[in-house]
Amino acid sequence: MVSIIKTGNSIRSIFNYNENKVKTGKAECIGAANFLLEISQMSDAMKLSRFTERIQLNENTKRNSVHISLNFDPSENHSKEKLMAIANTYMYKIGFGKQPYLVYQHFDAGHPHIHVITINIERDGKRIDLHHLGIRKSEPARKEIEETFGLIKAESLNKNKQFNLLPISIGKVCYGKIESKKALAAVLNQVLYSYKYSSLAELNAVLQSYNVLADRGTEHSKVFLNKGMVYRILDEKGIPTGVPIKASDFYFKPTLKFLESKFTYNRARKESDKVRLKNVIDMTILRENINNVNQLSLFLEKEGIKTVFRTSSEGLVYGITYIDHTTKNVFNGSSLGKEYSAKAIIERCGNKFNLDKRDWINKRLETFSSENASVKTFDSSVIIQLLDSILKPERTLEYLPKQFKKKKRNRRKI
Repeated sequence: MVSIIKTGNSIRSIFNYNENKVKTGKAECIGAANFLLEISQMSDAMKLSRFTERIQLNENTKRNSVHISLNFDPSENHSKEKLMAIANTYMYKIGFGKQPYLVYQHFDAGHPHIHVITINIERDGKRIDLHHLGIRKSEPARKEIEETFGLIKAESLNKNKQFNLLPISIGKVCYGKIESKKALAAVLNQVLYSYKYSSLAELNAVLQSYNVLADRGTEHSKVFLNKGMVYRILDEKGIPTGVPIKASDFYFKPTLKFLESKFTYNRARKESDKVRLKNVIDMTILRENINNVNQLSLFLEKEGIKTVFRTSSEGLVYGITYIDHTTKNVFNGSSLGKEYSAKAIIERCGNKFNLDKRDWINKRLETFSSENASVKTFDSSVIIQLLDSILKPERTLEYLPKQFKKKKRNRRKI
């Protein structure tokens, strides 16, 4: 058995998440504890009011809700009675035996599991400490329950056969093949808590690998002005498709406020992570016969590093992001140093990118000529030479990575 504990500040959202599953036939409320009536005798409002009334006894506590999932091996098939017995034993052992809680059996995953929702405010208004609840109480309780109920032990699972707790396997999201919210939740759960990113652009560099986009909307949109956030599914061309889903609709609330806190926390990166990434880039350029950035991207992928170039609608490159899947770090090129920016990387690779400037300029000249028939146009080769001379990155010295530069000796002053 594997137990997962998540705490929050909104019992209503956790309750609605599970009840919505029940309404769509993907879950069933199989039991309740410390309620005044039986499940069959209570409406949704009565169930929720039991929690909210208790929370009002201690309004100073911000994180007052607890969402627990108990996950079993796919080969196990337990009755509702046994699942309730396991839930009751577990809640008693972690110190929530006298708290009101609801138990839901979910049917939308490849393994049997139940969800338990409760609050940590006791009848006298005191708060149950949630600090290190998993390590202090949940782990010992889990091991005892495995022995008592004869469950398959989590430690005995084959290391090569990981126990998948996600509703779907992590991969590119394809619109229409699986429920949008379910697919997005699986990707967000994996990316938001595993990778280190310090901006929305860095986060989207990872999410777009799974055909997902975190979108704040246009500058004057209602979503942007209200500091909202929606998540979209992208098609094969990277174009948003389907209906966007608000961040607040997910029970773990990946809102803009949540992301901004992650941005602040993730800005303090390990210097060793930056050094590793820069060393791999430098050594790849020095060791391999790199002719363009496309070749560089292929070599870096072999080292577990993905490069994402940001281009304008005209096809001009204005930024680069590096995703290091080994250290789970996402870096904007300029944050590593100016020699790792898009402009410098293109120069170091011979000023070659997968763009046909001549075709693009010819199309622009044709459009200009048709709109201004009386104006004399220029040969595209002349314009290309002029653009190259203007846009060519300034290079005063032959580039040499910092690691290979000789240290200057400090002269002693006499």
